[in-house]
Amino acid sequence: MTDASHDRLLIIDFGSQVTQLIARRLRELNVYCEIHPFQNVTDAFLADFAPKAVIFSGGPSSVVHENSPRPPASVFNLGVPILGICYGQQVMMQMLGGTVEGGKISGGGGTAEFGRAFVEPTAEHIALLDGWFQSDNDREQVWMSHGDHVSKLAPGFQVFGTSPNAPYAIIADPDRRFYAVQFHPEVHHTPRGGKLYENFVKIAGFTGDWTMGAYREQAIAEIREKVGDRKVICGLSGGVDSSVAAVLIHEAIGDQLTCVFVDHGLLRLGEAEEVVAMFRDNYNIPLIHADEAELFLGELDGQSDPETKRKIIGRLFIDVFQKYALEIEGADFLAQGTLYPDVIESVSFSGGPSVTIKSHHNVGGLPEKMGLKLVEPLRELFKDEVRALGRELGLPQSFIGRHPFPGPGLAIRCPGEITREKLDILRLADAVYIDQIRRHGLYDEIWQAFVAILPVRAVGVMGDGRTYDYACALRAVTSVDGMTADYYPFGHDFLGETATRIINEVPGINRVTYDITSKPPGTIEWE
Repeated sequence: MTDASHDRLLIIDFGSQVTQLIARRLRELNVYCEIHPFQNVTDAFLADFAPKAVIFSGGPSSVVHENSPRPPASVFNLGVPILGICYGQQVMMQMLGGTVEGGKISGGGGTAEFGRAFVEPTAEHIALLDGWFQSDNDREQVWMSHGDHVSKLAPGFQVFGTSPNAPYAIIADPDRRFYAVQFHPEVHHTPRGGKLYENFVKIAGFTGDWTMGAYREQAIAEIREKVGDRKVICGLSGGVDSSVAAVLIHEAIGDQLTCVFVDHGLLRLGEAEEVVAMFRDNYNIPLIHADEAELFLGELDGQSDPETKRKIIGRLFIDVFQKYALEIEGADFLAQGTLYPDVIESVSFSGGPSVTIKSHHNVGGLPEKMGLKLVEPLRELFKDEVRALGRELGLPQSFIGRHPFPGPGLAIRCPGEITREKLDILRLADAVYIDQIRRHGLYDEIWQAFVAILPVRAVGVMGDGRTYDYACALRAVTSVDGMTADYYPFGHDFLGETATRIINEVPGINRVTYDITSKPPGTIEWE
């Protein structure tokens, strides 16, 4: 949905694991940006995209190697500010007449640097550093992660910041508005990195016109133009993404939209009723409630392998969705809640798929199978921006702020064999746990929280009698986008109180544990 009316910043991706964080920093400043892998950025692309500024990301390659990633040379002739980060600094030097020496990792003799460092200013000052050096000893913490290093500056560049192991930590050619840093200002280990991005977009003249109000108006206009008088079907999961997409599309085309809510019997306590009531009663959106719990649970009976479970659920979801979608006469479009991280992944730096940790079900394959065109009004947004758009559309905060819930539902919170008994126990335990979190005012501090029922039984004593019931694990994590996560540091009083409530109120559980694994090495969900 790129709109030339917005000031646009181009991020050229050279394969860094944290390139998305650059985009997030810029979006927080109300600056519209797009990430594109270097091999897709051609002279023609630059002319068409017409960026107001460009950022070169970091990356794992070495510029001293033959055929290492490069932007087109024409990028330096656009007359716009450019910021190079880590590998981006090195590629800028290599292409403009400087020298980069390889470290041991890339076959050279230099020393690599990974971790915390402190940058000190040189005598001169530039606008990129306005208000950045704040500490009493006039130095700032940054995060270094590089194997190679710049050994000679390109003509026109000067040094504006140094660190013990990076004499060219901050360099610039102010006349051409070319800037480069050896560290990563986008990561939280560079505490004031956001200030550098703020200064950079000011230098480039961005007005901060990327707002959810503007996005809403633009998205509605484009949906209407694309769909015309035809019909759209939307797979509604009840999660934030599909819900915001549905409400936005309904605002654009009204009853031309029909939502299909596939109830696979793996939802949380009262969730199906809540979703149906919200969309039928509050928004008056045409909704098909496909109650297919018996079908899903029947095929899952006896299955314990997590990937088998996911594939069964994914296959059945597509079959069920197609069955109900075919009942909607004249539907030419399929709406999906695709987000920008999904788009970035599909055009990854390497040009190939990432390693599959877990398979996920969606309505993949349906557009081609049914001859449908896609409507993806959220494909330029990050998760936090989707929530902001939801607020703009008037969705209740209690719904917008809901923790993420996986497509396969409780199936992946029930390690081992799935049974109806275990699912019923799990629903009750999860409801008690979430109620506890809300009572203590912690819900909005936590990215995701849930209970997993474990495939083991434990001996217990209740009422002077022996019990032999299930154990469960509580899980709560903090995160920005789910890519990495750490466990939430509950106090022992909270954990003790919650365990007592679950054991007293949930028949079938006599032992409660708390999962303190971070991601990585674990994943957020158990399966």
